[in-house]
Amino acid sequence: MSIKCAIQLGLPEAVQAHSGPISLPDLVSSMGLPPAKAPYLRRLLRLVANSGFLSLHKQNDDDVERYSLTPAGRLLLRHNPFNAGALLLVVLDPVLAEPFHHMSAWFRREEGDGDVVGGGKMVWEYVASDPEFSNLFNDAMARDSGLIAELVVKEGKSAFDGVVSLVDVAGGTGNMAKAIAEAFPEMTCTVLDLPHVLSGLEDGGNVKYVAGDMFESIPAADAVLLKVLLPKEGVSGHVPKSR
Repeated sequence: MSIKCAIQLGLPEAVQAHSGPISLPDLVSSMGLPPAKAPYLRRLLRLVANSGFLSLHKQNDDDVERYSLTPAGRLLLRHNPFNAGALLLVVLDPVLAEPFHHMSAWFRREEGDGDVVGGGKMVWEYVASDPEFSNLFNDAMARDSGLIAELVVKEGKSAFDGVVSLVDVAGGTGNMAKAIAEAFPEMTCTVLDLPHVLSGLEDGGNVKYVAGDMFESIPAADAVLLKVLLPKEGVSGHVPKSR
């Protein structure tokens, strides 16, 4: 929550805009905060620094604390094409965070799905029904894919040997597919996602978009790409009816 607060306050941008490590008074002034909030901002800065997003500097000739962004901190800058802050804001959005306040009640119920969020809807149903949250969610997914796409292509290059066609399941706006298609121009890359996600997107080059539900069917291809967090026990859930 401290990192979320820092992002919403524009703290990374304020630190980055300074010519060098910035002091607490200068930060308060540049961010337009009430001077009385300086002691509390210092606590926030210490928390953000302890999390690895800021470096703390102390010069020998004075006792003033100054701060600069670490490489991880630069990933929180709004205009960084590899912005990771967008994903953090989605994960900590009340829509996704609120259900975690009721985990004990969920465990006591005989039935219930662990993916239910606001209004008793499944996550994907809610994303489709709330345009504002949908835009926030899709932007976060696109930026996250942009962050790891280059690494996937570079470090996992051998995984694409002999692959002529690939479908990126729940590929969002296609950042990952575009990176793969650019690295392997002989490959046809298909992005599969829900209609509201792909609305307004057009095929281009060797990248195609297919609107559909991955729980219903997945287009035929030599390889299927699915970005997902894997628990140690593996993945549980629905299996597509056809592939």
